Amino acid sequence: MRALEYRKSIPRYALQRVLGKRALGLDPWRLAPLRLCDRPEPPLPAPGWVRVRPRLAGVCGSDLATIAATGSPYLAPVTSMPFVLGHETVGLVVETGSGVTRVREGDRVVLHPALGCRVRGIEPPCAACAEGRDALCRNVTRGVIGPGIQTGYCRDTGGAFGDSFVAHESQLYRVSEDVPDEAAVLIEPLACALHGVLRAPPAASDTVLLLGCGAMGLLTVAALRATGCTARIVAVAKHDHQRERAARLGADELLDSRGAVVERYRRWARVLGAEVLAAELGKPAVLGGADVTFDCVASSTTLDDAIRFTRSGGTLVLVGMPAIPRNVDWTPLWYKELTLRAAYAYGPERCPDGQRETFDIALELMRAWSGRLAPLVSAPFELSEYRAALASAFHAGSGKAVKTIFRIH
Repeated sequence: MRALEYRKSIPRYALQRVLGKRALGLDPWRLAPLRLCDRPEPPLPAPGWVRVRPRLAGVCGSDLATIAATGSPYLAPVTSMPFVLGHETVGLVVETGSGVTRVREGDRVVLHPALGCRVRGIEPPCAACAEGRDALCRNVTRGVIGPGIQTGYCRDTGGAFGDSFVAHESQLYRVSEDVPDEAAVLIEPLACALHGVLRAPPAASDTVLLLGCGAMGLLTVAALRATGCTARIVAVAKHDHQRERAARLGADELLDSRGAVVERYRRWARVLGAEVLAAELGKPAVLGGADVTFDCVASSTTLDDAIRFTRSGGTLVLVGMPAIPRNVDWTPLWYKELTLRAAYAYGPERCPDGQRETFDIALELMRAWSGRLAPLVSAPFELSEYRAALASAFHAGSGKAVKTIFRIH
């Protein structure tokens, strides 16, 4: 089968880290040990597994961080090489193994990519999996498949950037016929955004600061409004088209992230009712700010800004995937007694009608919001066009794309 395969190469990884994103005029992914190749289809590892043929597959920020070597090496020991990237997908079940009861051949499904105890055939499950938090599984290096926190980072499952991958039936959710593929491919990242929102649901009287209006930021705006949040949302974005999309999805006020730090801080402070105090050295201090801040980028700059512009006693939710932060002053986190919450993947969510699984909520909300969210998806690329697709994804902001996708079948 065709697949976009990633193989570990320490020399290339080191060269990418040393050269940085644009050194010598290179885009960061051009040095990656990535190739479009023919490889055998992964076999079904055990009873309860099925084969899925992807129709569309989205390029996630974590895929880009892997390809460009900009992410932290912390997760390297919990992956297994070579792996086929891709975990945001909608596809068809084409083969079912023994003992499968949840799905049937021909079902159109989306993937919950976490590879927890149930998927790995481990009994009894770890404490996290017993609570339904399989994305936090303790046993991601054990069981019937190789190490990997998610599909797309495990040598034995394949990934959505290939002609087929295998999944345990518990990972698959059938998609309603009234949700088109272009919206269904966003269900997994929407579930991530929902998890972040439900980790710290704002009160109606709150002011919410949202940093970054790429795919995850825009889906977080949608998740806030789709779950009934009536708080004031102030969204920060670098590009005009990102701010326009944020407004259409429900942001109340829009801020530009460009410009000199002092002037930018003054603009933000006026909107957020904060006070900017000149510092003896470095960035200004900020008093006041948002009640709840969602950092949907998690760069060194946005982390530093988020800590400063969250009011004393407020909450900062880390939604974006961080790299290795540099030059972040953590003093305001301590001084203002902020609550820092991290939102990785999904889990059982506390809702007014009881505890529900994130994907179930995302599937339900997408039925109502598919018309507004499907336009976030770019025109699909073929796998053979992966170089152009990655260039589009890496330059999504300036190129006016939001979510880059592949058409697989």
